[in-house]
Amino acid sequence: MSSVVDNQQQPIHNAAMDEDEEVLITADQLNSVAAAQASSSAVDGAAKSDKPDFAPLSAKDLQTKRNELRRIRVPPHRFSPLKADWLKIYSPIVEYLKLQIRMNPKTRMIEIRSCAETEDVGAIQKAADFVRAYCMGFTAEDSLALLRMEDLFLETFEVKDVKTLNGDHLSRAIGRIAGKDGKTKFTIENTTKTRIVLADSKIHILGTYQNIKIARDAVCNLILGSPPGKVYSNLRTLSSRMKERF
Repeated sequence: MSSVVDNQQQPIHNAAMDEDEEVLITADQLNSVAAAQASSSAVDGAAKSDKPDFAPLSAKDLQTKRNELRRIRVPPHRFSPLKADWLKIYSPIVEYLKLQIRMNPKTRMIEIRSCAETEDVGAIQKAADFVRAYCMGFTAEDSLALLRMEDLFLETFEVKDVKTLNGDHLSRAIGRIAGKDGKTKFTIENTTKTRIVLADSKIHILGTYQNIKIARDAVCNLILGSPPGKVYSNLRTLSSRMKERF
């Protein structure tokens, strides 16, 4: 009986051995697979090498051979302060931005031009914003922040853009924005971390986008007739929220 069982189990064992022999990979097969992978990688490398490979451009390579020029008109009331602060305006533009600048007294315009030593592509636009901010009435120190920081902007609007006012009503609106001895204006500036210039009926604000929005809303509320106390309380609430956020 045992011999019969052994005879029945033997072909099953032989079949399993045959299956194992079929699964085994010989050395010749491994060599052929490696050769096929090497040839495919060589084809991929040749396909990649057909594509152009350009080196990254430097700031000087992005510049055009033609020199750019900006002209900024100086208002009559800023001509005398410009003479006194000329060194503060001239030095950062020439030393930091590597630009050429001159004052044309005949046309009363400041001319800024790029040259071969200019490295930054946007240097001439930064310099133009810096000079334009000074001509609007900002101090040279406040305007210099436009050169050092990337996220600063200028915004200008008139009182009549918010509400149509004439005569004494316009004067009272401007007086509410300034406050006694400039107290209201200074409070808005210190709370929102901006700088505000009141030039007749025009209002210039210098700061970041979010801070300009807060200062503009406060100024608009004053123009529309809100009492300063209410504006102060709103600014106090906003400043506490900003401190909690950051």
